[in-house]
Amino acid sequence: MADAGVIVVGIDGSDTSLEALRWAITEARRRGDRVEVLHCWHIPYYGDVSGMMPVPGNVMEEASQAILADALAAVAADAEGVAISGRAVQGAAAHTLIEASATADLVVVGRRGHGGFVGLLMGSVATQVAGHAACPVVVVNV
Repeated sequence: MADAGVIVVGIDGSDTSLEALRWAITEARRRGDRVEVLHCWHIPYYGDVSGMMPVPGNVMEEASQAILADALAAVAADAEGVAISGRAVQGAAAHTLIEASATADLVVVGRRGHGGFVGLLMGSVATQVAGHAACPVVVVNV
């Protein structure tokens, strides 16, 4: 029997990303693949009168782990019988998902997440991943 394939799913905690995760679980069950869920985080900077100050990395990492845990809990019933794992990764979402596509059989993302441009047809992460991934990409539109 061949090794199970890998479906990588990018999540950001939005309803759209949870639907992408549910779609990936259904597809993994059909294929006999496993699902790897990625939530990416980075250390943002904010400005005050003294200049640019980073937000402490441990705060961002803890928030990322919480988003990942919440997403996995939200789909736990749907994921029964499917091997699923999650990782919080420091880095830009699009870049990290494109890197992960090198060893994935499929990458799944939501059409748009929590980004600031609500009117866009497709978010920047979905657009970049769809254009540059090394494997097929599914953009879930809900």
